[in-house]
Amino acid sequence: MICSFSGLRNKEVVNVRSGEKIGYADDIELDTSEGRVISIIIYGRSRALGLMGRDDDVVIRCSDIRLIGEDTILVDIGDTAKPSKEPRYKVDNLLKTSR
Repeated sequence: MICSFSGLRNKEVVNVRSGEKIGYADDIELDTSEGRVISIIIYGRSRALGLMGRDDDVVIRCSDIRLIGEDTILVDIGDTAKPSKEPRYKVDNLLKTSR
């Protein structure tokens, strides 16, 4: 099955171990040198209408994806998966100048 990123964003991500609905795929991480998808990213939920920030993002490696169906992405992340503490965008890398 061929799936575009816009089609992927409309699919709900569910953990097969716990049955938990994790959310919807918000972003993907690409390896541009090899031309492959590394992981899908689910942004953390906003707290207090966004005034109190957001929960941590959940990063799911492609090796943890078990099935991409019509409406759902089934993943097997177990108890070891933790939300990512890594910032969504690394602005400091953009600000560095090469000398």
